[in-house]
Amino acid sequence: MSPQGEPTHAPDDDWWDKLYGGDPDQSGDRADPAEPPSAPSAGSPRPEPRPPAPWEEAAHERRTPRTFPGAPPGPGVPPPQAPAGVPRPRTAHVGDGPPTYDPEPTALPAAHPDELDQLTADTVLDGARYGPCTLRAASVRGDSARYRGEQRRDALLTARFGTGEGALLLVAVATGGRTATGAHRAAADVSRWIAEAVGRSHARLSEDIRSGRRRDLKSGLHRLTDRSYGRLRGRAADLGVPAEAYTAGLRCLLLTADPACRTRVFFGVGDGGLFRLRDGFWQDIEPPVPPLPPPDKDRATPPPGAADVPAETAEGERLTLDLGLTPPPAGYLPGPVQPPPEPFRFRASVARPGDVLLLAGRGLAEPVRGEPALADELAARWGTGAPPGLAAFLADTQLRVKGYADDRTCAAVWEA
Repeated sequence: MSPQGEPTHAPDDDWWDKLYGGDPDQSGDRADPAEPPSAPSAGSPRPEPRPPAPWEEAAHERRTPRTFPGAPPGPGVPPPQAPAGVPRPRTAHVGDGPPTYDPEPTALPAAHPDELDQLTADTVLDGARYGPCTLRAASVRGDSARYRGEQRRDALLTARFGTGEGALLLVAVATGGRTATGAHRAAADVSRWIAEAVGRSHARLSEDIRSGRRRDLKSGLHRLTDRSYGRLRGRAADLGVPAEAYTAGLRCLLLTADPACRTRVFFGVGDGGLFRLRDGFWQDIEPPVPPLPPPDKDRATPPPGAADVPAETAEGERLTLDLGLTPPPAGYLPGPVQPPPEPFRFRASVARPGDVLLLAGRGLAEPVRGEPALADELAARWGTGAPPGLAAFLADTQLRVKGYADDRTCAAVWEA
């Protein structure tokens, strides 16, 4: 409305005229729909086009959709090509020929509705970067387990305890037995329990690493590992299975977030591998362990002929005088001798810029040692340039070798 009180018409109000044929305030002047509109005279000016209603599209907007810019390609027009970049990582193989199994998962493990928390994913992938080091970790179900629909027996756990330069990083790799029932549960239990123990002592452990107190580290980590395996034996007893049937190998890596500390600590029990890529060549730095002592045969079996000696003579006389005293310990133990426990492994090494430290479970350590082509290919991929991304690292760890179909679990640290 104008200052004089007269109604005004904004350009957006012209849609009313288009809809009803006149001014909304002059409804009495509308043309009768029954009467045809008169044709304009030759001398009359041509009316200007009215703007579209708000719900209508403008003429120049009807050619393309509102939400998708650009017109679809016409017939014969090739689709746009993706920009050139890093090639998509694909699973390959090295060695004499392709493995027997397919490179991709075939069957899912069987599930029970009351034990869904016992399922494990086919693949686990993680990574981080602290100070001069970049961490990559992966655990992949083996080709054999993928084909047969079995659980991934390996377990991978990565954790950070604390903050700032005093933070402690832990990578735990646990490998379950090939034929043991519930091997994946044992691997998950021991990796979780060692992480709980390390987390409760992370401040002391971090300080020992930064101060170079290797003797204290070895004794402390040995004690924490023994406690974790003690809990694992207790869990086996609760389940009613032998201790040797519910166990797993454990290999751990500790490093601090302090950029001035390049000490990397390895400890664990069981098979696997610890490798270092330096100057383009792999070094097997697995700590040596003393050979297991042979079983004591004198304590394993009774003396020869001891079982043939009767307790009394033919006349009924006893060969020994029984005074009711507690006899001394026998010179042998009945039954078979239990095998000694797995030796504890420990190594603390100082990294150099350009090094790559690889902590591998049994499924990857065996082909790295047994197939030179795999070691050479990993050295070529990891020896130069920046650390790979997560997807590229996963593809690298899945380089397949004929004859090796176990789960693969590993962690690698790049030193800047």
